[in-house]
Order: sequence, then structure tokens, then C-alpha cells
Amino acid sequence: MFSITVRDHIMIAHSFRGEVFGPARRLHGATFLVDATFRREQLDDDNIVVDIGLATQELGAVVSELNYRNLDNEPDFAGINTSTEFLAKVIADRLAERIEKGALGEGARGLAGLTVTLHESHVAWASYERAL
Repeated sequence: MFSITVRDHIMIAHSFRGEVFGPARRLHGATFLVDATFRREQLDDDNIVVDIGLATQELGAVVSELNYRNLDNEPDFAGINTSTEFLAKVIADRLAERIEKGALGEGARGLAGLTVTLHESHVAWASYERAL
């Protein structure tokens, strides 16, 4: 399996519901490094996984929808704990929608999978992996 990874970052504010979250139940900020890894079994006709420039551009477009937002105030997330794991899935699913619409070019239609990883710090991160 071949893969490429592109990176961006987001800064958000949010709070959580539930005793398990302790002090994070209060409004707080988070900055995440966001990695999107695109996978395919065979390279395309240009011997690439996907156009890195387009992949970077589309990841940037997806994260810009979340950047500098208080997720507690976003209608899409009303009543939802926007955990790192949950946000990784949101970003992966939004990227997958863009791939399906052709935003990463026709060659991207041969992608097998996508993994989005959000790094909370240098010692903790969460990922969501999905098929395409």
C-alpha cells in the first residue's frame, strides 16, 4: 500500500459534557496538527498516490471551516462532545466528500483509504481511518 500525508492545523474552542472530562467541561481552547494520509494499492498513471498540492489545498479548505471557531456555537455540533476522535472523523468524512466530487482530480478516484490524525500534543493524538 502506498501513501502520502499532508499536514495543516486548526485552533478551536469547545467544552465537554460528562464527568469523565473533568476540568475540560469548561470552555477551553485546543490547537491540533492535522495529518491526512491518503492510501492506494497501486500508483496512478503518473506514479503518484494523489496530487500533493491538491491534497494540501483540500485539507486546508476543510480545516478552515473549523478554524478559530467555538465549536459549542456551531449548529453542526449542537449537543455533541467534539472530542479529538470525533473531529478526526468529521475532517475525514468532509475530505471524502470532496474526493467523491472530484476536488482531488480523477486520479484520486483510485484511492483506497484515508486516515486523519489530530495531534493534541507531542505525546497524544487520535486518528480516524476510513475506506474510500
